[in-house]
Amino acid sequence: MQNNWLKAEKVLKEGGIAVIPTDTLYGLVASAFDKKAIEKIYRIKERDKSKALIVLISSLKDLEKFGIKTNKEQAKILEKFWPGAVSVLLSCKSNKFKYIHRDTEEIAFRMIGKKHKNLFNLLKKVGPLVAPSVNKESERPAETIKEAKEYFGDKVDCYINSGKKVREPSTLIRVKEGKIDVLRQGRVFLI
Repeated sequence: MQNNWLKAEKVLKEGGIAVIPTDTLYGLVASAFDKKAIEKIYRIKERDKSKALIVLISSLKDLEKFGIKTNKEQAKILEKFWPGAVSVLLSCKSNKFKYIHRDTEEIAFRMIGKKHKNLFNLLKKVGPLVAPSVNKESERPAETIKEAKEYFGDKVDCYINSGKKVREPSTLIRVKEGKIDVLRQGRVFLI
């Protein structure tokens, strides 16, 4: 299994895409800084081009790589939910990251903790990853690598099998002016 994570690291550093187990579901991942790989994800998922992507990070410091500075109030809220299965929409007005936020000027981030050792270590080595679920647009997320391969076959450079992953997606929230809006109720129950 460890060799698979090393292969995924190599693939991602070289601009490829991989299917890996995340803290929630299987994710179709690429470096958040590789525009070409991200466009390939949109193509093979047949994803609506206007839909932004979730970015996995390993620390609050990773937000700075996207030009995002949190105020004390935001940081306090983030520390309450992170690390954990809560994706948080944060303002990112930079045109530099338009290929992720798709003109929404917001990016959803989710911090992975050390209890997800392999994924956490991968993020430390390759940096933030975009990680939409493994499925074609409007179809059910793959629960197994067999299902993932049925969706994408050899269009993906690396698959990491972690058995069956049947979980809810992350809870998606927006933090604005100290208020939390739940946009998608997922694994973490907030209402």
